[in-house]
Amino acid sequence: MSGVGGVTVVGQPDGDRERVGAWAGPAGAAGSAGAAGGGDLRHSRGPWLRAAGGADQLVTLLGPVKGELDVAHQGVTAGAGALSALAELGAVRASWERRFEDARKECGSLGGKMRAVVRGQTQANEAVKSGFDGVKTPSVGGAW
Repeated sequence: MSGVGGVTVVGQPDGDRERVGAWAGPAGAAGSAGAAGGGDLRHSRGPWLRAAGGADQLVTLLGPVKGELDVAHQGVTAGAGALSALAELGAVRASWERRFEDARKECGSLGGKMRAVVRGQTQANEAVKSGFDGVKTPSVGGAW
Protein backbone atom coordinates (compact mmCIF):
# COMPACT_ATOMS: atom_id res chain seq x y z
CA MET A 1 0.00 0.00 0.00
CA SER A 2 1.34 3.42 -0.90
CA GLY A 3 0.00 6.86 -0.25
CA VAL A 4 0.69 10.30 -1.67
CA GLY A 5 -1.08 13.55 -0.82
CA GLY A 6 -4.17 11.94 0.72
CA VAL A 7 -4.62 9.43 -2.12
CA THR A 8 -4.05 5.81 -1.26
CA VAL A 9 -3.63 3.03 -3.77
CA VAL A 10 -4.95 0.10 -1.79
CA GLY A 11 -4.14 -2.77 -4.10
CA GLN A 12 -3.47 -4.12 -7.52
CA PRO A 13 -5.83 -6.05 -9.74
CA ASP A 14 -6.63 -9.32 -7.99
CA GLY A 15 -9.16 -11.35 -9.90
CA ASP A 16 -12.47 -9.62 -9.34
CA ARG A 17 -11.19 -7.64 -6.35
CA GLU A 18 -9.47 -4.69 -7.99
CA ARG A 19 -9.49 -1.85 -5.50
CA VAL A 20 -8.26 1.70 -5.56
CA GLY A 21 -8.42 4.30 -2.85
CA ALA A 22 -9.21 7.86 -3.76
CA TRP A 23 -8.76 11.22 -2.14
CA ALA A 24 -9.25 10.88 1.58
CA GLY A 25 -9.04 14.52 2.55
CA PRO A 26 -6.08 16.59 3.70
CA ALA A 27 -3.12 14.71 5.11
CA GLY A 28 -3.66 14.08 8.79
CA ALA A 29 -7.45 14.35 8.55
CA ALA A 30 -8.03 10.77 9.53
CA GLY A 31 -11.67 9.80 9.66
CA SER A 32 -12.84 13.03 8.04
CA ALA A 33 -14.54 11.11 5.23
CA GLY A 34 -16.53 8.86 7.54
CA ALA A 35 -15.89 6.05 9.96
CA ALA A 36 -17.23 3.23 7.81
CA GLY A 37 -14.60 3.39 5.07
CA GLY A 38 -11.84 5.18 6.92
CA GLY A 39 -11.85 7.86 4.22
CA ASP A 40 -10.80 5.64 1.32
CA LEU A 41 -13.01 5.14 -1.68
CA ARG A 42 -12.98 1.45 -2.49
CA HIS A 43 -14.55 -0.39 -5.33
CA SER A 44 -14.47 -3.89 -6.60
CA ARG A 45 -15.33 -5.09 -10.07
CA GLY A 46 -16.85 -8.34 -8.76
CA PRO A 47 -20.24 -6.91 -7.69
CA TRP A 48 -20.58 -5.06 -10.99
CA LEU A 49 -19.84 -8.20 -13.00
CA ARG A 50 -22.19 -10.32 -10.87
CA ALA A 51 -24.96 -7.73 -11.33
CA ALA A 52 -24.34 -7.69 -15.10
CA GLY A 53 -24.59 -11.49 -15.11
CA GLY A 54 -27.82 -11.27 -13.11
CA ALA A 55 -29.26 -8.82 -15.64
CA ASP A 56 -28.31 -11.22 -18.43
CA GLN A 57 -30.03 -14.07 -16.57
CA LEU A 58 -33.20 -12.00 -16.22
CA VAL A 59 -33.21 -11.40 -19.98
CA THR A 60 -33.03 -15.17 -20.48
CA LEU A 61 -35.65 -15.96 -17.84
CA LEU A 62 -38.12 -13.39 -19.16
CA GLY A 63 -37.68 -14.57 -22.75
CA PRO A 64 -40.26 -17.40 -22.74
CA VAL A 65 -42.88 -15.55 -20.65
CA LYS A 66 -44.96 -14.41 -23.63
CA GLY A 67 -45.12 -17.96 -24.96
CA GLU A 68 -46.06 -19.25 -21.51
CA LEU A 69 -48.87 -16.68 -21.33
CA ASP A 70 -50.05 -17.82 -24.76
CA VAL A 71 -50.21 -21.43 -23.56
CA ALA A 72 -51.92 -20.45 -20.31
CA HIS A 73 -54.60 -18.50 -22.18
CA GLN A 74 -55.34 -21.14 -24.80
CA GLY A 75 -58.97 -22.05 -24.72
CA VAL A 76 -59.94 -19.08 -22.54
CA THR A 77 -61.84 -17.44 -25.38
CA ALA A 78 -63.60 -20.67 -26.33
CA GLY A 79 -64.67 -21.40 -22.77
CA ALA A 80 -65.58 -17.86 -21.83
CA GLY A 81 -68.11 -17.24 -24.54
CA ALA A 82 -69.33 -13.66 -24.54
CA LEU A 83 -68.16 -12.72 -21.03
CA SER A 84 -67.51 -9.00 -20.71
CA ALA A 85 -64.44 -9.69 -18.58
CA LEU A 86 -62.76 -11.33 -21.57
CA ALA A 87 -61.88 -7.97 -23.13
CA GLU A 88 -60.44 -6.79 -19.83
CA LEU A 89 -58.44 -10.00 -19.50
CA GLY A 90 -56.94 -9.33 -22.94
CA ALA A 91 -56.01 -5.78 -21.96
CA VAL A 92 -54.36 -6.96 -18.74
CA ARG A 93 -52.47 -9.67 -20.61
CA ALA A 94 -51.24 -7.17 -23.22
CA SER A 95 -50.13 -4.86 -20.42
CA TRP A 96 -48.12 -7.64 -18.75
CA GLU A 97 -46.56 -8.64 -22.07
CA ARG A 98 -45.39 -5.03 -22.60
CA ARG A 99 -44.00 -4.89 -19.06
CA PHE A 100 -42.08 -8.14 -19.46
CA GLU A 101 -40.64 -7.00 -22.78
CA ASP A 102 -39.66 -3.62 -21.29
CA ALA A 103 -37.97 -5.43 -18.38
CA ARG A 104 -36.06 -7.65 -20.83
CA LYS A 105 -34.86 -4.60 -22.77
CA GLU A 106 -33.83 -2.75 -19.61
CA CYS A 107 -31.96 -5.76 -18.23
CA GLY A 108 -30.23 -6.26 -21.58
CA SER A 109 -29.12 -2.65 -21.52
CA LEU A 110 -27.98 -2.78 -17.89
CA GLY A 111 -25.65 -5.75 -18.41
CA GLY A 112 -23.60 -3.83 -20.97
CA LYS A 113 -23.64 -0.63 -18.93
CA MET A 114 -22.36 -2.41 -15.81
CA ARG A 115 -19.54 -4.01 -17.78
CA ALA A 116 -18.68 -0.56 -19.14
CA VAL A 117 -18.39 0.69 -15.54
CA VAL A 118 -15.87 -2.07 -14.83
CA ARG A 119 -13.86 -1.12 -17.93
CA GLY A 120 -13.92 2.54 -16.90
CA GLN A 121 -12.84 1.74 -13.34
CA THR A 122 -10.01 -0.44 -14.61
CA GLN A 123 -8.78 2.32 -16.94
CA ALA A 124 -8.98 4.88 -14.14
CA ASN A 125 -7.10 2.54 -11.78
CA GLU A 126 -4.33 2.06 -14.32
CA ALA A 127 -4.09 5.81 -14.91
CA VAL A 128 -3.85 6.50 -11.17
CA LYS A 129 -1.30 3.72 -10.66
CA SER A 130 0.86 4.87 -13.56
CA GLY A 131 0.69 8.42 -12.19
CA PHE A 132 2.06 7.21 -8.86
CA ASP A 133 4.74 5.04 -10.45
CA GLY A 134 6.82 8.12 -11.22
CA VAL A 135 6.49 9.66 -7.75
CA LYS A 136 9.52 9.24 -5.56
CA THR A 137 8.87 8.52 -1.91
CA PRO A 138 11.44 8.72 0.84
CA SER A 139 12.79 5.38 1.97
CA VAL A 140 12.99 4.56 5.66
CA GLY A 141 15.94 6.44 7.10
CA GLY A 142 16.93 7.73 3.67
CA ALA A 143 16.67 10.96 1.77
CA TRP A 144 14.96 11.72 -1.52
